[in-house]
Amino acid sequence: MKFDHILSEIDGFGKFQIKLILIQIIGRISLPCHFLLNNFMAAVPSHHCNLIAPDDGGIFGNLTQEQKLSVGVPAVQDGTPSSCQMFLMPQYQHLSGLNRSEDAVIVQCQNGWVYDNSTFKSTLVTEWDLVCSRKGLNKATATIFFIGVMCGAPLFGFLSDRFGRRPLLLVSYLTTLTFAVLSAFCPTYVTFVILRFFTGMSLAGISIISIALNVEWCGVEHRTFSSVITSLDWTLGSLILAGIAYNVNHWRLLIVAVTSPLILSVMTWRWIPESARWLLANGKTEAAHHYLMECAKMNKKTKFMNTITQLELLEYTEGETDNKKHTIVDLFKTPKIRKMSICLGIVWCGVAFTYYGISLNITGFGLNPYLSQVVFAAIEIPLKISVYFILNKFGRRLGEAGSLLLTGLCLFINIFVAKEKWAIRTIVALFGKSMSEASFTIIFLYTTELFPTVLRQNGLGFTSFLARLAVSISPLVMLLEDQWHLLPAVIYCTVAVGSGLVAGLLPETLNVRLPESIEDVEKPRGQSMRNKEIQ
Repeated sequence: MKFDHILSEIDGFGKFQIKLILIQIIGRISLPCHFLLNNFMAAVPSHHCNLIAPDDGGIFGNLTQEQKLSVGVPAVQDGTPSSCQMFLMPQYQHLSGLNRSEDAVIVQCQNGWVYDNSTFKSTLVTEWDLVCSRKGLNKATATIFFIGVMCGAPLFGFLSDRFGRRPLLLVSYLTTLTFAVLSAFCPTYVTFVILRFFTGMSLAGISIISIALNVEWCGVEHRTFSSVITSLDWTLGSLILAGIAYNVNHWRLLIVAVTSPLILSVMTWRWIPESARWLLANGKTEAAHHYLMECAKMNKKTKFMNTITQLELLEYTEGETDNKKHTIVDLFKTPKIRKMSICLGIVWCGVAFTYYGISLNITGFGLNPYLSQVVFAAIEIPLKISVYFILNKFGRRLGEAGSLLLTGLCLFINIFVAKEKWAIRTIVALFGKSMSEASFTIIFLYTTELFPTVLRQNGLGFTSFLARLAVSISPLVMLLEDQWHLLPAVIYCTVAVGSGLVAGLLPETLNVRLPESIEDVEKPRGQSMRNKEIQ
């Protein structure tokens, strides 16, 4: 008898599993708040050169602000004042409607910048002047954060496979809370990005451990529903982020506000169970029996568990116990897992690269950033509900490949839509964002179903590492628009289509029990198919 059969006997999705999902919502809503925080914390308000140095006296006399910009700042192609350049000497002839004289000297901003504070009172940009020649540093804040997530994913994956899901989840909560709050009080840019790196590293643990815990406690027939419901935490967090950012316009206070829910996560951690599946896979039969009894009692299915002793539990799950300490190297030792790891790594890169390419560019579609965030998040709700039916009818492989290819199609269409037609661009972008979010929802479930229990967190850590590597590059791709304004869109489109094609090489996992050992994955395909829970 396999673990999935035991779980189905004590209800694979009862009050016990619902409690587990609800407790973890508190921590999981902090993920999008930090992952998408740069949309508000690092927003770039309208700006122009500060025309008056402290020792200039009244060089502009009684000119209005509009007149000062006319004589002090050159206009760009669309007629608006330049953000990064100024005249070395005021061009007063512009007040008479004359064109700029040919000998007018244009220089980079000499006295700093003046920012429009009507939308954002304080951001990283206004704090440390991360514009013009320093705009790369602004993009780097997101890149360094995601490099931290990239490093944290394999680290927490390895440690949680070695020491268990539950204790490492607490470590993630505590370290995220500590580093995030400290980053809100940083006096310099350098210390800020260092602490954002460690914040990202800590958040990686919450991301990969919580999803594995939920999947490992759900029966085979409920995994899809559980995964889709869990993914709504991201949508809820995205909506909360928009609300908090709208009311908290100072970036330091914003960081504290979006991190505060983790205090409740630490307080409720005591009610989170360890994964009985992991305990059995690591030979900890007594602890596994304890948690299974807790599950049976809460789900009112104690009759079956009362007949099973710890010794019988060990016999029932014979062949699933593995006292060997596995590492990320085991992902490449055997042929099927090696192929699976490589393909999943490519798909994760494509999913994350395109998703954040769209999500971190919400100001590029003509809407207010707060409204864009709400619309982008709200559209995910019906989409994720539809994902549940798509996964049950068409399976994981077709769902993942199809959502990525449709994302690429939307990005391709927007290449040919002029920026002035912001309504069309926004509609196409919304559909592309929806498909991108669908691919993210599916890939988390798909990955946990493909890797065996003894390697599941290592597998999630490895794939999440590659995904965050792609994400760390994604914001920097936008800098390529200075070379060719369509180049970023072409790159995002190509990556989405390529990874969608690779997703078609993965095996289907619909209605197949979770593999427990490496042998479960490597056995011949015909033998694996006989292990289906639902015939």
